[in-house]
Amino acid sequence: MHPRNKHLRGYNMQKLKAANPELQTYIIRTESRETIDFSDPKAVFELNKALLFADYKLKYWQLTPNSLCPAVPGRADYIHHVADLLAAEQQGHIPKGNKVTVLDIGTGSSLIYPLLGTQEYEWKFVGTEIDRHSLRQAELNIQHNPWLKKKIELRFQPDRTKILENIIHQKDHFDVVICNPPFFKSREDNWTKSTKKFQNLKKETAAPTVQNFAGHPNELWCPGGEKAFITSLIYESQKFKDQLNWITSLVSDKAHLKPLIAVLEYHKAHVEIIPVEQGQKKMRILAWKWG
Repeated sequence: MHPRNKHLRGYNMQKLKAANPELQTYIIRTESRETIDFSDPKAVFELNKALLFADYKLKYWQLTPNSLCPAVPGRADYIHHVADLLAAEQQGHIPKGNKVTVLDIGTGSSLIYPLLGTQEYEWKFVGTEIDRHSLRQAELNIQHNPWLKKKIELRFQPDRTKILENIIHQKDHFDVVICNPPFFKSREDNWTKSTKKFQNLKKETAAPTVQNFAGHPNELWCPGGEKAFITSLIYESQKFKDQLNWITSLVSDKAHLKPLIAVLEYHKAHVEIIPVEQGQKKMRILAWKWG
């Protein structure tokens, strides 16, 4: 976990229950500590809500039904690594405040990256979304936390086959693009891998599968999955290279890195790979810039 991550030393359950009393319902007591059942999507939601209330000063946070519930510590790691990426261009000083503008691709109803980035570094964000219901809930999350109104702008993407086109305006310039792409190739691919993950959590092969972090179809899969999505982002980012500094994306499958880097190097992009580890989970951030 990143050294600036607020959750580096684990969770203070007493503090979290005080911030979000609804969490109490889902607390499980073991011999050594209090925890939750991470296979229960309601418990996962209340825990992450408590983290946002306790550590990021939010007063309200809701999701559209069945939408993806982000794990706050992991999302915070992405923000901190991006901050380091920008700091490397500023003699090690992390740029803060309105002078940094971030484009969040697929912000979702959770609005998680803008929420964390504005609270940690006071950056400005533009969040994009293809689902109008998610966009409405994201707007509610802003309205109920009024200090976010001048920090976060939302834009609807009307064309599901596009990522940056229709979004980036003529006078825009973004210091960094962040993206957590749909991982799976199809509903079937998602269900097969979710079943395996759920059974590992429950230790029961007969238990009916529940996706503990939920997720709408557009949040979980797209044709070609993660590799195809990031490849499209690479080619679209070329078209806007004069308006973009760093373009980044999470990459879940290590096997996807080599072909993605090959595309970037062929087109003479500068490439960085940032490892991200939390417990047994290992991911990486693929970052590139043009010229």
